[in-house]
Amino acid sequence: MRALGESPGSTMGASLTAHPLAWGAAWAALFGSILVVAGVFDWPTTAWLSLLALLVAPSLAATVIVLRATPRDHLAARTSVFGHFFVRYLTLVLAFFAWSASVVLGAAISTSIQLAAEGKEDDLTGIGFQVLAALTPIAAGVLWAALIVRCSWFLARLRGWQEAPESSEVPAAMLSEHPRLRRIVVGLAHPGLLLTTGLVSALLAMLAAELEFTLLV
Repeated sequence: MRALGESPGSTMGASLTAHPLAWGAAWAALFGSILVVAGVFDWPTTAWLSLLALLVAPSLAATVIVLRATPRDHLAARTSVFGHFFVRYLTLVLAFFAWSASVVLGAAISTSIQLAAEGKEDDLTGIGFQVLAALTPIAAGVLWAALIVRCSWFLARLRGWQEAPESSEVPAAMLSEHPRLRRIVVGLAHPGLLLTTGLVSALLAMLAAELEFTLLV
């Protein structure tokens, strides 16, 4: 029961401070449900994009604050030699697959454009730009997903997986004058929350772009 004279706003603020991850998960669940409704009723693209932005906004904003306050070399000394080379190896492998996929996709797009234009040279450029406009969100979504995974990995090393870690590698100077706000920011900058909301937003954006590209071609 709420104490006498305690306002609902102060109660909500205290709850947010005590359980920031739970509030972030509830926020994500709310806008995830609205996204399902938007898909069922075929809401406009602008509404979709706004919902996707709101879905990832709390965890992303908190992540930006935490990572901006962390020096670039803060975790360098904590990386093993094996980890350093293994990450570089995976990067090269993914780059090779991305290059291979781009070659195959480029050939397929070129053939599709020529077939769609039916030999009309004047239509080739227009169709090419339309296909490029449809594929750009897909490429942006893939890069966004890679960024989310990378940031989540750093967050896991920086603050761990607890909702409110008692000790972490987050710089002590970050929001040191506002301990409650610091607790909320660190709680919302959770690797699991960022990974879930970020990958969902990337996947939905790519699915929408792929549907548009399929209808176009």
